[in-house]
Amino acid sequence: MKALQLVEYGRFELVDLPVPAYGDDDVLVRVKATGICGSDVHGMDGSTGRRLPPIVMGHESAGEVAEIGKNVTGWTPGDRVNFDPTFYCGKCPYCIRGETNLCDNRQVPGVSCNEFKRDGAFAEYLVVPSRNLYRLPDNMTYEQAAMVEPVSVALHGVNLLNMKQGDRVAVVGVGMIGFLIVQVLKAKGAGEVIAVDIDPKKLELAKTIGADSTTTSSAGMELDCAIEAVGITPTVDIAIRSVRKGGTVSLVGNMSPEVKIPLQVVVQRELSVFGSCGSQLDYPESIDLIASGKVNVDPMITARITLEETKEYFDRLYRQDPELMKVIVCP
Repeated sequence: MKALQLVEYGRFELVDLPVPAYGDDDVLVRVKATGICGSDVHGMDGSTGRRLPPIVMGHESAGEVAEIGKNVTGWTPGDRVNFDPTFYCGKCPYCIRGETNLCDNRQVPGVSCNEFKRDGAFAEYLVVPSRNLYRLPDNMTYEQAAMVEPVSVALHGVNLLNMKQGDRVAVVGVGMIGFLIVQVLKAKGAGEVIAVDIDPKKLELAKTIGADSTTTSSAGMELDCAIEAVGITPTVDIAIRSVRKGGTVSLVGNMSPEVKIPLQVVVQRELSVFGSCGSQLDYPESIDLIASGKVNVDPMITARITLEETKEYFDRLYRQDPELMKVIVCP
C-alpha cells in the first residue's frame, strides 16, 4: 500500500508498505479521508517528542471496512465508518470507569514515542480495534467524518465545564478547535459566547459560525465559564481572569509543556480549572452534532488533497499559511 512516512524530522517520503496485519478483534479499514492535525504538524520537527521517525502519521480519519477479524460481529466489508483514535485496553481501572482517554495502555495511531509506535492513517489501509468503530450516517461525507475527532475534542472540553443553560462563556483562542468549541457551546445551550483572539480575521469568522461577540481579551468580564484552546501562558491567564468567582475554566490547548497561572486568582476566587485530554467516548454525540447540522465543519475544510500532495501541504501548514485551516488527505 502507499503511505506517507516521516523518515526523518522535516522530511517525508511516499513509500510502499505491506498492508498491515489485523487481529481477531480488529477491522482493516480502507482509508478514504484523514485530516492533518496540528499535532502532526508540530510532530514533524520533533518538538513534541511523540513522532519519532520513521512513522506514518494521521489519526483524524474515516473510511470503509475492508476486512474483519474472526471474532468481529456487527460489521461487514463496505460499511462506512470512522473511529475513535484513542485505542484503549478496556481492562485498566480508568477504562472500567469509562475514562478511556486516560487508559494506562492508551495508544494512538500515527504516534511514535518511547512507550509505543503505531502507524497511522496517511496510508491506504489502517488496522482499528472493532470496539473503536462508529457507523457513519448516510448524509455524512468522508471528509466531514474526518472532522469527528476534532469535534469530539471540542465536545469533551465543553462537557467538563458542567455548563448551565444560558451561561456566558469565553472561548480563548479561535483556531480550528476554538471554532468548533464555539459551535458546540451554542448547540448545548450556552447564552452569550465570546470569541477571544488577536487575529481580526479569525474573530470575523467566529461571528459567522455563531459567536455572539468578539474581543482581544475577555479578562475581567466576570463570565460563568471559559475554555482555553491554545496552550500558552498569555491565553491561559486571560481564560482564568475571564470568569466570575466560583467560575469554571477548561484547558483544551496544550501547545506548551508548561505555563504560568495566576494562582492567587484561582485560589481566592475559588475557581475550578480542568485539564481536558482528547475525548472520552464522545463520538456518538459528535457524529450527531455534525449530521444534524448543529456543528458545521465544512467552512473549516480548506483543502482536499492526495497523498502525493501531502508533503507540500505539511510545509505550508508548518509555515502557518493563512489560507489553510483543515487539510483533508484522501488516499
